[in-house]
Amino acid sequence: MAQRLGPYEMRSLLGSGASGIVWRARDTRMGRNVAIKVLDAGVVQRRPEQLQRFELEARAAGGLNHPNLVTVHDFGQQDQTRYLVTEFLVGRTLRAEMDPGPIEARKAIDYAIQIARGLSAAHEKGILHRDLKPDNIFVTREGRVKILDFGIAKLFEPEARAKLLGEGRGLTAPGVVVGTAQYVSPEQARDLPLDHRSDLFSLGLVLFEMLSGTRPFLGKTPVEVMTAIARDEPEELTYPGERIPGLDAIVRHCLEKAPERRVQSARDLIFQLDGLTGAFSPDAVTNPGGPPPKPRPRWVAAAVMAALVAAPVASFFFGRRASATVLQSFHKLTFRRGTVFSARFAPDGQTVIYGAGWDGEPQQLFSTRPESPESRALGVSNAKILSISSANELAILQGIPVGTLSRVPLAGGTPRELMEQVFEADWAPDGQSLAVVRRLQGKFVLEYPGGKKLYETGGWMTGVRVSRDGERVAFIDHPARGGLRGTVAVVDRAGTKKSLGREWTTTSATQGLAWSPAGNEIWFTAGTVAGATAVHAVDLEGRERVVLPSTGNLTLQDITAGGHVLLSQSSHRMVLMLAK
Repeated sequence: MAQRLGPYEMRSLLGSGASGIVWRARDTRMGRNVAIKVLDAGVVQRRPEQLQRFELEARAAGGLNHPNLVTVHDFGQQDQTRYLVTEFLVGRTLRAEMDPGPIEARKAIDYAIQIARGLSAAHEKGILHRDLKPDNIFVTREGRVKILDFGIAKLFEPEARAKLLGEGRGLTAPGVVVGTAQYVSPEQARDLPLDHRSDLFSLGLVLFEMLSGTRPFLGKTPVEVMTAIARDEPEELTYPGERIPGLDAIVRHCLEKAPERRVQSARDLIFQLDGLTGAFSPDAVTNPGGPPPKPRPRWVAAAVMAALVAAPVASFFFGRRASATVLQSFHKLTFRRGTVFSARFAPDGQTVIYGAGWDGEPQQLFSTRPESPESRALGVSNAKILSISSANELAILQGIPVGTLSRVPLAGGTPRELMEQVFEADWAPDGQSLAVVRRLQGKFVLEYPGGKKLYETGGWMTGVRVSRDGERVAFIDHPARGGLRGTVAVVDRAGTKKSLGREWTTTSATQGLAWSPAGNEIWFTAGTVAGATAVHAVDLEGRERVVLPSTGNLTLQDITAGGHVLLSQSSHRMVLMLAK
């Protein structure tokens, strides 16, 4: 072939594959080294679909900008030669890194977090990788992880597919399994529809292998391996060195057969893994373009742990006049495509304020009401809503997963910063004081009011809510940092803590919490063995009951004293409903 493609001078051959070769080259315009992937013209003649895959890789990867994804600089054609230009990386593949044996656990966790960050960036653009494996993951000499090869990427959002392919046409015929047998998800092995959770299963496979040096599903042939992935339980995870509490559970959560039981987003996985390291770094989420100049919003509300990230349709349920036994009817409140992160009732008990990223746009706060199908943007971006006071002030968090707590009028205005290192917060009934969870000196500390410590833990706390009389704070007490198991607990103003009811395990983890309309119970959502969630209640004596039986992946968002209940449901379509 020619020794020059456009402005690129070919220097040396780096490697070759079934569809082409990769060259080290020099970009004469920019004065930098690049890698050029050249598509084999003979392959195009024999298999025309390879050209479409090549073009898809160029467009898919070229539309992404994230430090954990390989950067695409250019895509072009000279005569009959088509080529793709990417950044030149110095290092080795994860496969080569794993060849000597297992990777030390904390390094493996760090790599997995970086991979998840890259996947999160791709998923937010509606792009599914479909072939995540150690050979397609590169580790630079500086320890930066890069995801390579979007050659069989799939656009799982119709809008993204139409934008990149023109007419949304597919590249895979029915009955054709795309991917590498040892790293496919159960739904890939069964040729079922895929979404972003398929990549998370593959990441679980990679993490298992990094830790143990072996694969969780074995077989003598690719077909046997795929059968094991679709049917069998994974091998027991063993790895050298000290055991890290919670790590096994996270890996198994990634390897659940059913997507609805699996970890639901790359962001959730980042949070869980980051908790194991104790790092809780502000950039532990998708951050295109490098380190952020300002704190980013915390996305890991329990409400998004159910397939809302990576652009499935999100919806809410608005429940009304819940009885002492079950919620009886529901009314849908949101209709657009995107991700809903958290939601709260305004003091009028009808207006709902929620944070969402619609149609690929950055997250904003919105207002909606049951009688209106439209949501109104409030002009507050990149913030998660934590609580709304009786004085119509929002408590918002800017930073992930620990950040800056600010207050902003519901009517609009400039956020006013209150304190740093905040993880959760809730207004007291007086509308003036706040219960906050802060990360201080490596521990999570519950303060109520702010500055007065009531409880601290080496684990973590979620779902912090002040009681209707202002005398207690309820929360979910997770004993292991990043772990999902937990117990509903309350602490009074004197700092006396009481655990209520049973401990919920990682297979039935608690999420979402609020005080009941009468204030005599704490309602929360918890999973079942089958993977669905139910709304449970526990009183201050620890007596439990079911408010709403398992009907899908629900998360409790909020409850008013008048009996309105706000739930989110995640599937491919999430709905705000009015329950009677």
